Amino acid sequence: MVTGDNVATARSIAIKCGILNNNEEFLVLEGKQFNKKIRDKDTGKVNQAKLDEIWPKLRVLARSSPEDKYILVKGIIDSKLSKNREIVAVTGDGTNDAPALKMADVGFAMGIAGTDVAKEASDIILTDDNFSSIVKAVKWGRNVYDSISKFLQFQLTVNLVAIFIAVIGALVHSESPLSATQLLWVNLIMDSFASLALATEPPTDDLLTRKPYGRTKPLISRTMAKNILLHSLYQIIVLLVLMEAGPELFDISSGFKQHGKPSVHLTIMFNTFVFMQLFNEINARKVHGQRNVFSGIFDNYIFVVIWIGTVVVQIILVELSGYAFRCEGLNAQQWMWCLFLGFTELLIGQVVATIPKAIFSKDLCRIGRGSIPQTSNARLLWIRSVTRLRHQIRVVNAFRSSVDNQSQRALTSPVVFNSLLAPVRTVMVPANNSRLDSVSEDDESGKTGNMETAKTEKMETAM
Repeated sequence: MVTGDNVATARSIAIKCGILNNNEEFLVLEGKQFNKKIRDKDTGKVNQAKLDEIWPKLRVLARSSPEDKYILVKGIIDSKLSKNREIVAVTGDGTNDAPALKMADVGFAMGIAGTDVAKEASDIILTDDNFSSIVKAVKWGRNVYDSISKFLQFQLTVNLVAIFIAVIGALVHSESPLSATQLLWVNLIMDSFASLALATEPPTDDLLTRKPYGRTKPLISRTMAKNILLHSLYQIIVLLVLMEAGPELFDISSGFKQHGKPSVHLTIMFNTFVFMQLFNEINARKVHGQRNVFSGIFDNYIFVVIWIGTVVVQIILVELSGYAFRCEGLNAQQWMWCLFLGFTELLIGQVVATIPKAIFSKDLCRIGRGSIPQTSNARLLWIRSVTRLRHQIRVVNAFRSSVDNQSQRALTSPVVFNSLLAPVRTVMVPANNSRLDSVSEDDESGKTGNMETAKTEKMETAM
């Protein structure tokens, strides 16, 4: 806590807020003591090594100036004590807090008591001036991040399985086991509702007990990569078995011999594929290796409604769509097998949760991390190019407007005007320019001769 109050007041407030804990070693300093400890005696400049010795234990900085606050924020950001760079958040409401708010990774300003300068320098404005709103912001921020991760885990699994089965079926049987309308239903309709269902999970207090994500941490974690790969592998194996051995297992004719007509064989494949995705959607609710995937499922009524609605629509498509979705009605036994194979996704989810994520390399989720400096240079060059292009467009627009209005306004610089029109004048020279050149040369030679005669007469008169 950095404040301008005296040490006694600051210590009392810090104890009430839980900043000071008797079970740990901490420092409570004033601004003058802080500057003496972090600055060199000879030069008076801030020493980063000395600052690194203080800030990990520093809990309260009283009687501090805005410069002390800025030095502390910058010193923590520049510190090399930990492997990863520290993330610094600063709160402030005064104009003097603007430098620290601007330097921090996340700046919080007060919406009511805060000045306009502080609001401009901050990243987040607390409209109610309540510090508990920061906790809500962190909770909702982490919840949004997890919602994106849930949808990515579900979406990538669906697309990986669908693409693999469609390609293998087309290569082996010259026909995709999933029709275009079936893929349209899976990717556009079902996935869109799934994204809505997974993105509407309400935040819980458990989000605050988890460590924050690192600045350079990939969006797809190793746990997510493990879930995507292993669930996709299981679904691909099940669908390949149904594609090749389905007619023998269910005592039906092969759907690839129907040449695009509805068949029970391919309908079983499509139905099993959809139900495996529906049950895997429940697995996708947890992206940190939790085993209880049903925890809090009824707190999100949107998820329940969308899941049940998708099941109802799937039943209607299979039984009533016919040629539109290339489906043929199934009997009770075939429906039970489709539901059972889909339900096994929940069992496979428990098996996948048992497998440690350490078997997957970190490089699997950090492809391209080594090219960060090149990306930064490329981004810098791109920004410079865009800026230069903007300036050139402004110059062209200005010149165009001046040319359009040259009958009303004259250019302020004749030199610029002549340099711009020099190519035009060169083109407008007539074909008989030799005669004009000779005339101009005669005129110039005559003027030169007259000047020399006048000079000679003056010299003779002087003599």
